[in-house]
Amino acid sequence: MPRPALRTHSKAKTKTRTPGGKISIHVRPRKTKKARCSICGKPLHGTHVGIEARKLSLSEKRPNRPYGGQICSTCLSTLIATKVRAIYA
Repeated sequence: MPRPALRTHSKAKTKTRTPGGKISIHVRPRKTKKARCSICGKPLHGTHVGIEARKLSLSEKRPNRPYGGQICSTCLSTLIATKVRAIYA
């Protein structure tokens, strides 16, 4: 029965010789892509990508504002405007 947790068929593999003389296969991690806006799909500014993001704290990884790291600034301004209109309408 296949193990569903690994999913390594489509990942790049390299053969590596161990100190004991055996050859083992190492699976390379996929490159991470830049974060995109969930509404319009534009790349987000102020977010880090890849290995450098792992070393940062959560507040350094993304902008510290409402919907930071999820929605771009233009979509955020339209979202806030529609919410304000809904409250005062």
